[in-house]
Amino acid sequence: MIEAQEGLDWERWRRIVADAERLGLAALRVSDHCQSLMGVEGRRSLSTWVALALAAEWTERIQLGPMVSPMTFYEPAVLGRTALAVDELSGGRLIVGVGAGWNAAEHERFGIRFPPTWKERFDRLEEGIRRIRQTFAGRDVRFLIGGGGQRRTRTIAAREATEWNTGAPDAGAFGAMSAALDARCREIGRDPSAIRRSLMKGCIVGRDLDELRWRAGEIAGVVPPPRLTGEDADAILDSARRRWFVGTPDEVAAQMRPYAEAGVDLFLLQHFALDDAASLELLAGEVAPRLAAAGRR
Repeated sequence: MIEAQEGLDWERWRRIVADAERLGLAALRVSDHCQSLMGVEGRRSLSTWVALALAAEWTERIQLGPMVSPMTFYEPAVLGRTALAVDELSGGRLIVGVGAGWNAAEHERFGIRFPPTWKERFDRLEEGIRRIRQTFAGRDVRFLIGGGGQRRTRTIAAREATEWNTGAPDAGAFGAMSAALDARCREIGRDPSAIRRSLMKGCIVGRDLDELRWRAGEIAGVVPPPRLTGEDADAILDSARRRWFVGTPDEVAAQMRPYAEAGVDLFLLQHFALDDAASLELLAGEVAPRLAAAGRR
């Protein structure tokens, strides 16, 4: 999971796409924002759908998608045409991640109308999904819906999603939310197994403490306080451990395993140190096999 608004440029994107494909990762997702969410003025950012179109051309296997495109940014029919083009370029590997929109300050800065109530934004999301389906003209379209909202988000996911994503704080919370989604699916007559369950979280992995400290310092340069706090690498690691997967490959796999047991099908790990291909090598080569041994990826 790449936060495109936090320093991504075309050279980095080409390298990350190639690494993700080469390492056999299951999915590559990229955020859709107009400015840094870390408050860093002038930080480089890529246009999400242009980036996805290029990734579709550069790869042959990996699933691609936005995480997620706010419906407030787009005319739904135009977004649908763009998504269809990327899906065709990729040979059917696109998942269309869409959301209601939430960042009011971002909309205001760029002159994008931000409907003031959740009801208006969710109405636009539901209508947008319908319009996108129309642009696919009966062809298969896969939607990703994210969030833990108990009312409309859950209902939209139960009705529309091929994949549902959350950043649940612990495995128990994930299991409870997933079970609630199952129940909503049954209420509307849909098979819950039709929806893949994914989890998005940050991750710091290293072979030993020295490598973890180095990687923590690199990531802290991208993710400033209050999201990560601490004056030194050990303090930054302690801060990250409260919310992320942190440790050696054995430790990270052990932290992920309860989520897998609670029903996570796909882990979307936020890759903040964009030049750190070695961490992707560790995840693919050492963490993933440990999870696969438990029957999950």
